[in-house]
Amino acid sequence: MIVLFWMSAVVVAYVYVGYPCLIAVWARLADRRPIRATFADGHWPAISIVIAARDEAARLPARVRNLLDQRYQGPCEILVVSDGSTDDPASALAEFGARVRVLELPPGGKPLALNAGVAAATGEILVFADARQRYAPGALVDLVSNFADPGVGGATGELVLDCEQQVVSDNPVAESIGIYWLYEKWLRRSESRVWSTLGATGAIYALRRTCWTPLPARTLLDDVLAPMRAVLNGCRIVFEERAVAYDRASTDAAAESRRKTRTLAGNYQILLQEPRLLIPFVNPVWLQYVSHKIGRLLAPWALVGLFVSTLAIAPGHPLAAVLLALQGVFYGLAISEALFHARERLARIAYMFVMMNLSAVTGLAALRRGREVWR
Repeated sequence: MIVLFWMSAVVVAYVYVGYPCLIAVWARLADRRPIRATFADGHWPAISIVIAARDEAARLPARVRNLLDQRYQGPCEILVVSDGSTDDPASALAEFGARVRVLELPPGGKPLALNAGVAAATGEILVFADARQRYAPGALVDLVSNFADPGVGGATGELVLDCEQQVVSDNPVAESIGIYWLYEKWLRRSESRVWSTLGATGAIYALRRTCWTPLPARTLLDDVLAPMRAVLNGCRIVFEERAVAYDRASTDAAAESRRKTRTLAGNYQILLQEPRLLIPFVNPVWLQYVSHKIGRLLAPWALVGLFVSTLAIAPGHPLAAVLLALQGVFYGLAISEALFHARERLARIAYMFVMMNLSAVTGLAALRRGREVWR
């Protein structure tokens, strides 16, 4: 049990304390921000904005207006790929004429819709967007400006959720999402300054067309797989905080649990799709990937091992007894938040932490059973 205790303790401490400290120092020392230079002769590259949507006709006109209002400085086309929609998106977008191309496909899932959109696109830079979010003014220009650096293969913008500025909200789910998302964006910003992020934000990211590889049909995390394939080919994916998209956080605990389960299941799936990510001399961001992505998958099992081993050795070790008591308090706070919705921030952080780790377990179980967690 002593061996289990120390192995579990080291994994938990590294994933949640050691790696964040390491990446913070590393980012400060490396500080590899992309070159924000102007394009040759002032000619901005042609871009193709691809939106995969199913039954989003009510949202699409406003979304397209938002994109047209960006006033991008070069050639720009918008492609809306209908993934088996039944609400006639072509009619909803008829007012935009030739400025928007609508591709009608039978139901096949988002990955196949994205593949079709890219195949039909003519731009040098592919910009991926969703129907729900909105871009801040100038977001497209800020996103694409990173491609003036020839070493940049992709750029991901910043998704700002409405709950991020709330200290204590009336909805624990929204506040928990806000806390987690602020932390996640800080990690992405730091990893970008070291060399590259480990994925992108699906609502606002761009890739060079030469970096795109068609996605497998059952891909769960297209916004991680596509950028990481570019990284494996030696291209950087940078985090551009000036390129902002806005969205609302979920207030439904069940929906948020499904989203987390899908995300963690996708992280397992990517290891099957791209085993090269596990090879140190092939993956340029191997240490970051193992620490951030793989660490998140190992942490739940390490937490169980830590609790079980501490429980076993606590009677003969005073320090283990103290650690066991601290774990009991922490998990007790998470339970109190789940049952009674306490308005205490620590309780909500504990609840978010437990749910995130539980989702890693349920994500693996769902993937192994072949459940349809990607829709």
